[in-house]
Amino acid sequence: MWAATWALNSFMTCGVHQATSVHAMEHELSGEYNITHGHGIAILMPRWMRYILNEETAPQIARLGYKVFDVPEETPVMQAADLTIKAMEDFAFVKLGLKSHLSELNIDESQFEKMAKNSCGEQGVIKGFVDLYPKDVEAIYRMCL
Repeated sequence: MWAATWALNSFMTCGVHQATSVHAMEHELSGEYNITHGHGIAILMPRWMRYILNEETAPQIARLGYKVFDVPEETPVMQAADLTIKAMEDFAFVKLGLKSHLSELNIDESQFEKMAKNSCGEQGVIKGFVDLYPKDVEAIYRMCL
């Protein structure tokens, strides 16, 4: 409880803005289906990172690899971003043994359109490193099947 309190009260971010696009998408997923928040994040995160990966977002993704997944600092940024995504998948799906696809949890695409719209809220967009619109969220959900 103490750790969760620190994690949720923004103290740990030390004033750094966090783009939590995946959280909005996952809240819809666990709200619609019997999936835990952490497992949903694990399935969505690498697909989201791959979906938004470009020259502008690669440094942020690579930074995660450099700092957390022991990607060597001299690795070119785009390659480091790709290695980071692979390391995240390995951690969640191999080391932790989590199911890697929504279909393995008996989730199909029947609710994706509704969930995508809901996750984007009244503004119709999830603001983040890359703004996501319902069509983007649906595409990411489909990548997770």
